[in-house]
Amino acid sequence: MTRLRLVLASASPRRLALLEQIGVVPDEIAATDIDESPQRAELPRLLAQRLARSKAAAAARPEGLVLAADTVVACGRRVLPKAETPEQARDCLDLLSGRRHHVLTCVVLARAGGRTVERVVDSVVAFNRLTDDDKARYLDSGEWQGKAGGYAIQGRAAQHIRFLSGSYSNVVGLPLFETAQLLRGLGYPLP
Repeated sequence: MTRLRLVLASASPRRLALLEQIGVVPDEIAATDIDESPQRAELPRLLAQRLARSKAAAAARPEGLVLAADTVVACGRRVLPKAETPEQARDCLDLLSGRRHHVLTCVVLARAGGRTVERVVDSVVAFNRLTDDDKARYLDSGEWQGKAGGYAIQGRAAQHIRFLSGSYSNVVGLPLFETAQLLRGLGYPLP
């Protein structure tokens, strides 16, 4: 039996590394260029679903499987941005300090000419109360750049995470258990 061709609809090095962790190496990386702006009054879960579906559609191929995902960090109904400036990152850290928040990732797996399956994974994360010095040191690290919610749990921010309920790999950017289940369900063998 020939293995299905797998296209990863993401240029994220984190997602690629996470897939490699479970022995999955995509045949192609297809970076998608979609507008990731939330729509007016769009809830975080629905945003993650819409963006992941859009990425899967943008990377569609005539054969094989397309794997797409989008991660949204939310405090209540408020969606936090992918921090691009130190000011955005500081705003995120100010909001997350001492509070719980949700990290939602929608994973979409689309088989060419056939079935599409998806799963939304919700992890709850809590930071300790961050001092001004804590925030300044983290901002100086530059680790926040391009990260949803302005932090990377797999880096220096880990020292400030006092609580995690759910999937750690989801918070990094791709829930591995659920992704593996979806891949197997559509006939992609895992090692």
